[in-house]
This record gives sequence, structure tokens and C-alpha cells, in this order.
Amino acid sequence: MISTVRGQVTALGPNQAIVDIGGGSGGLGFAVQCAPGTLAKLRVGTDATLHTSLVVREDSLTLYGFSDAEERGLFELLQTASGVGPKLAQAIIGVLDPTTVRRALATKDIPTLTRVPGVGKKVAERMVLELKERIGPVPVADRADEPAAGAPAAAWQEQVAQGLVGLGWSAKDASTAVSAVAGTLPDGEPTPAVPVLLKQAIRHLGRPR
Repeated sequence: MISTVRGQVTALGPNQAIVDIGGGSGGLGFAVQCAPGTLAKLRVGTDATLHTSLVVREDSLTLYGFSDAEERGLFELLQTASGVGPKLAQAIIGVLDPTTVRRALATKDIPTLTRVPGVGKKVAERMVLELKERIGPVPVADRADEPAAGAPAAAWQEQVAQGLVGLGWSAKDASTAVSAVAGTLPDGEPTPAVPVLLKQAIRHLGRPR
């Protein structure tokens, strides 16, 4: 099992990072599949540590990377539910933070789980049924501390712009993409999570530089 990958980030794409663990010429580079929120924290040319989970299939070995061990543990737990594979598990963590996922499972909050693209009502109900008793202690929500459904406008725009610059676009291109995404958001509705908005901005710009 490869539990962590530490080294220099040599390339970033919309779905993965290449991390060189060899320290230069002749080193070994790992392709690590990451959610947009994780990728947004990485920068080409800087060192990074990713907590990883290796998914083995008959025809592939895929390494998934996360910002911390809690995300990785939840990723592995989610896959034990019927119908939840690694890509869907990563999508869940990309849209909802670990505490929100655990709380939704514990309280049978189907609407929150179905905010994730690919998670329909039946899948969400099955996740609750199979994982509710296995998620461990769940922090009690404090209404004063509970995050809003979406990020504040200024916050998400800055985070998405930083993520795009980290992926290789210029600050000007990032600003243009953020403005384009902002123009598609319906008035009066909750702002989507930052990883979702980052994906929309990437689609607007096309493939990474």
C-alpha cells in the first residue's frame, strides 16, 4: 500500500498531479488522481505531501490523492457501500467536506448527499443504510458555525482564481473564467462548492496549460 507521496509537483492537470519523489533527474514520478479542491492547493515546482490510496483493478493501478488522512479514510470507507466506486467516492469528497458527509450519513440527510453529481436518491439511501453505523463519532452541528450551502462570492472567486493559476493559466485568463462562471450562477440560489466551480472554470478555458 502506498499511503503517502511526498515530492516536487512537476505537472498539474484537471484531474491529476504528477509528483516527483526522486528529487530531480532520474527520479520517479507518480500520477495521482485528485479532486479539484486538492489540486487547487498545489503549485508546480513546489514540494507537496499527498495522502494516497491505491486502487487495484485487473487492468489498472490508480493512485488517488488527498489533502489529509481523514479524507483518505472517508474515501476508502465510502467504497465499501454498494454501487460506490473510487471515482464516485472522490466526487463526494470533492463536493462535501468529510464532516458534512459523516453528518449527512448519521442523520439520513439524503438531500445533502444528492448534491453530488452521480449520487441519486437510491445510491444515497443505500450509503446511509450501509455506512450509518460505521462512520464513527460525528460532531454535533452548531447553527452558528454551520457553513452556508455555498461559499461567499468573494471567497469562491479568489479560491477558483488561485486554483486556475496553480494549474498554469495566467491571472488574466483566470479572472476571465471566474467572471464567466459567476455569470452562469442563478440569482437567489446557494453558490455551489468551490471544487464544482473550479471544474466549471476549467471547462470554460479548455485543457490546462
